[in-house]
Amino acid sequence: MPASVLPQPLSNWRLPALGLVIVAIVVTPFLILRKAADDIDAAWEMVVHTHQTEARVHALAGDMRNMEAGALSLAAGVDNAMLRARVNQSRARILPTLQQLQALTSDNPGQQERIAELQTSILLRKAHADRIIDAEVEDVTAADIDAMVGRYPIHDLIDGIVAEEQQLLATRQARAEHVERRARLATWAAMAGQLLLLGGVLVYSARQIAHRLRAETDAQRASARASVVLDTVREPIVAIDAAQRVVMHNVAFAELYGVQGEARGQPLTTLGDGAWNDERTLRRLADVLARGRELWDHEQLQRTADGIERTMVINARRMPLPDSDDAVVLVTVSDISVQKASDRQIRELNRQLQGKIEQVSDVNRELEAFSYSVSHDLRAPLRHIAGFGDKLGRHLGDDIDDKSRHYIDVMVSSAKRMSTLIDDLLVYSRLGRSALRLQTVDMQSLVAETRAMLDANNATEAPDHRIEWRIAPLPVVVGDENMLRQVWLNLLGNAVKYSRGSEPARIEIGYGRDDDDAHHFQVRDNGAGFDMQYAGKLFGVFQRLHAASEFPGTGIGLASVRRVLTRHGGRAWAESEPGQGATFHFTLPAAGDQPASNESKP
Repeated sequence: MPASVLPQPLSNWRLPALGLVIVAIVVTPFLILRKAADDIDAAWEMVVHTHQTEARVHALAGDMRNMEAGALSLAAGVDNAMLRARVNQSRARILPTLQQLQALTSDNPGQQERIAELQTSILLRKAHADRIIDAEVEDVTAADIDAMVGRYPIHDLIDGIVAEEQQLLATRQARAEHVERRARLATWAAMAGQLLLLGGVLVYSARQIAHRLRAETDAQRASARASVVLDTVREPIVAIDAAQRVVMHNVAFAELYGVQGEARGQPLTTLGDGAWNDERTLRRLADVLARGRELWDHEQLQRTADGIERTMVINARRMPLPDSDDAVVLVTVSDISVQKASDRQIRELNRQLQGKIEQVSDVNRELEAFSYSVSHDLRAPLRHIAGFGDKLGRHLGDDIDDKSRHYIDVMVSSAKRMSTLIDDLLVYSRLGRSALRLQTVDMQSLVAETRAMLDANNATEAPDHRIEWRIAPLPVVVGDENMLRQVWLNLLGNAVKYSRGSEPARIEIGYGRDDDDAHHFQVRDNGAGFDMQYAGKLFGVFQRLHAASEFPGTGIGLASVRRVLTRHGGRAWAESEPGQGATFHFTLPAAGDQPASNESKP
C-alpha cells in the first residue's frame, strides 16, 4: 500500500511574497518621503532660479546705466581713473550677464525672445557708448549722445522680463507650497499604509495557519483516495528505491507475484519466486534512477505466482517523491503473452499466405507463357490456312461451284478471325507482362488523338454513320501513356461500334472526383446497350453479350481495359439498359497513390 502523502510546506511563492510585504512596510514610506522631499527641493530650486534671473536682469540694467552715465560724464569733460575703472567694469560684465540670462531662461521660449530683443538693443547702445567713451571730448556730438540714450530703448524690455519673472515667481512659490503640503499628507498616508500592511500581514498569517491545517487534512484524504485508485488499477505497479527495495505497490502486483502482506522495504529480487532476478532487467532499472533514462517496452519472460511462464512488457521511469527529496523508479508491468501467441499465429498465416501467393504467381506466369507461346505457334498455321485458301479459290477460278466457294470463304474468314483473336490475345498478354512506365499523361490530348483515329476509320467503314462528340475538360494524370491509350481506344471504339444503329450517335466523355479524391471518368453512348444481369461477363476474356454477326469483335478489349486499370490501382464498371445505350466508368488514383513502376505483375 502507498505511504501517506504529507501536506506540502508553505508554497514557494508565498514566503518570498511575505518577505516583499515586510520590505514594502519599511521601504515604501521611506520612498514616499524621499519623493516628497525631492519634489520640495525641486520646487524651491525653481523659486531660486526665478530670483537669480531677476537679479541678473537688474544687474544688467545697472551695468548699462553705469556705462551710459560714465559715457555722459566723459562727454561732458569729466575724466579720471576711478570713472574709467567703473565704466570698464560695467562694460566687461554686460556680455557675460547676457549669456547667463540666456542660460537661465533656456526653458522659457517667451523669455528667450525678450532676452534676444534686449540683447540686440543693449549691444547697439553699448556700441554708441563705446564710441563716446573711446573718442576725444571734442569729437563727441549731440547726435552720438542722442543715439546712445534715446534711439534704442531697453527699459520697457527689462520691465517686461522682470514682470514675467515675477509672475513665474508667484506660480512657482504656490507650487512649492502645494508640494510641501502634499509631502505632509504623504507622510501621514505612509504611516496609515504601514498600519494597514501590518494588519494585512497578521490576517494573512492567521489564514495561512488555518489553510495549512486544512491542507494537511486534504492531503490525508487525497492519499487515501490515491491508494484506492492505485489498488483499483488492474495493471501491476511497483515503486522501488535506489537499492531496488519496494517503496509501494498495488494489489494487482501482489496478486500477480504472490506477495503476502506488506512488501515495503523488501528487495525486488525476492518477490515472485525469483521472477525479477534477471541481471539485464535489474541493470536497466538501476540506469533509470542513476542516469535519468526511461525504460520502454522491455520484454522479459517471468514465471508468476500461478506457475505460468508469461511474456511481460516492463516500462519504468523516474518519479520524485512528494514528501522527500529522494526519487524512486515507478515500474509498470503488462502481460502480452496472448498478444505474442497471436503474433506468432499471424506470422504463420502470413507465411502460408505468401506461399499461396507465390504459387498463384507461378501459375499466372505459366498461363501467360502458355498463352504467349500458343499465340505465337498458331500464327504461322493460320497464315498458311488463310493464304492457301485464297490461292485455292483463285486456282479453281470460275469453275468452282457455290458450295465449294462457301466452304473456302468460311475457312478463310475463320482463319482470319482466329488470327485477330490471337493478335488481341497477344496484346492482352503483353499488358500483363510489360512494366509500367509512369509519367504525366494529358488525358485531353489522348482522347483527342483516339477520336481522330476513330473518325477516320468510321468515314471509311461506315460513311453514313454520324457521331456527335461531347468531351468534358479532362485532367493530367500519372500513368503509362501507351496502356491508357489502349483503354481509351477500346472504350471509345466500343461506343462507336455499338451506336451504329442509332443516328445520330451521341458519345459523351465526362470527368469528376470520387470521395477518396480519385479521378473518375465516364464514357456514355446511346447505342444498343446490354442487360445488367450479364454485366459480370463484360470484362472477362472472350466474353461477348452480342453475336459476332451483329457486332464484330473478339471479346478481349474490355478485359484489356480492366487489366490496365487494375495495374494502375483503379477499377472499371458499367451501367446500361437494352436499347438505351451504356455508360462505362473507370477510376485512376490520385498522383500520390500511384503504384510503383516496378510492381509485381498481376
